[in-house]
Amino acid sequence: MSDKVLYVMYDDDEVLKHSAKKLVSKGVKISEVFSPFPIHGIDPIIGVKNTRLGIMAFLYGLIGLTLATIGMRYFMVVDWPMNIGGKPNFSYLENMLAFVPISFEFTVMCAAHGMAITYLLRNKTLPGMPAQNPDPRTTDDKFVMEIRLSENHSVTEAELDSMLQEIGYLELDKKEIK
Repeated sequence: MSDKVLYVMYDDDEVLKHSAKKLVSKGVKISEVFSPFPIHGIDPIIGVKNTRLGIMAFLYGLIGLTLATIGMRYFMVVDWPMNIGGKPNFSYLENMLAFVPISFEFTVMCAAHGMAITYLLRNKTLPGMPAQNPDPRTTDDKFVMEIRLSENHSVTEAELDSMLQEIGYLELDKKEIK
């Protein structure tokens, strides 16, 4: 089964936002917007839900804190206890205040790296992954709105074309995707 996709190109982000508002108000679902920089305010217009990346950051931070605690206890109490500044070396709890900076830094490091890797995996932008960008000019100075006809059952292709003509655009590209 093939799907027809319209790629509507603009050269101004405000014109794209205005067009998206008009299309959405007429019942058109916009699948994606490709742009060279974030367009503030476009997410609620096209119906993008909030990300759960913050929850993942918290979980990665907990993993980092757990690994730091286990590692410090093993290194400083079990494996090679050292008497540093007269501090007791037989208990983690008695030395816990000395380990706070290390725990904090390792927690932040794990959360940051975990979020970055999760972001790259979710967006399929790791090196070696095929690009999903419909037009390379969207990495420079153009903006593209993707409209899938399979997601817009209430609007025919002819009606959509006439709506787009009223709004105005720079280029229109129609593709069949299998």
